[in-house]
Amino acid sequence: MGALIEASGLTKQFDELTAVEDVTLRVDQGQILALLGPNGAGKTTTIRMLASILPPTRGTAQIAGYDVLTQAHRVRQSVGLLTEHHGLYTRMRPLAYLGFFGRTYGLPRADAEARAGDLLERFGLQEDSHRRLGHFSRGMRQKLALARAMLHDPPVLLLDEPTSAMDPASARMVRQSIQALRTSHRAIIVCTHNLAEAEALADRIAIIRKGRIVVLGSPQDLKQELLGDPIMELRLSSPLDGAVRALPRGIEPLECGDTWLRYRTSNPEKANPRVLEAMSRAGLSVVTLSDVGRSLEEVYLRVVSDLQPGEEVRR
Repeated sequence: MGALIEASGLTKQFDELTAVEDVTLRVDQGQILALLGPNGAGKTTTIRMLASILPPTRGTAQIAGYDVLTQAHRVRQSVGLLTEHHGLYTRMRPLAYLGFFGRTYGLPRADAEARAGDLLERFGLQEDSHRRLGHFSRGMRQKLALARAMLHDPPVLLLDEPTSAMDPASARMVRQSIQALRTSHRAIIVCTHNLAEAEALADRIAIIRKGRIVVLGSPQDLKQELLGDPIMELRLSSPLDGAVRALPRGIEPLECGDTWLRYRTSNPEKANPRVLEAMSRAGLSVVTLSDVGRSLEEVYLRVVSDLQPGEEVRR
């Protein structure tokens, strides 16, 4: 699989302000990268540079093999962009609006109309196709802007807060659509403040802080690196009593309750069967033995609160 999005040392300065500094990332075909960070961290500026809207001060980036500086027109043809401010023409109706953008992308009229109809149906907007966009709710406008980004079937999607302002059902529909767009010929970057959404969608997570990517890796790898080994919870049908003493050598409880205990292990596949066998030998009835789920939110809060400026970037 080749890279459809690749940046090296990408930097953007506005006078004395360095908004993005030395951003290096790669998104291969078939991958989704979630770009996370506090407000003002540099997410939108990074997206604008990748879309050839803002020229970088330093560094390079290629989108679908095209250079963002020297081949900006080809980059824009290759990108479906969803921005925070949609710029919808509120006096237009959905089909006319999408048809206009279809022509700007050079799509044949019949193809643009067919694509527009399919996308309006996918996002539940077909029944409102007679209404002017000025009468659309914020969530409906968001879905139409996403349809616009997908209209020309681009190999790269850059989506800034794709489910912002949507009700739960609409947000789920959009997430499913993004998942369906994960194909062998497409790469996607999603900027979001919804950490559960990022974890559900993304193969890899990049956290940007003060213009620099400080963490980059898969959700599972980041949890392992920043939160430590998995924590298991053992629940019994009766009070613990001798359960702690019955634990195999090398298994130490982290915390205990009346009928439960937790322990940390680097190798659950080997440790858990040993624990179950030990409980059985001790005559203790096990109700459950399960992983204590750790969320991406814990990783994110650890990163934005603990890492200091200039600390080595994690990979």
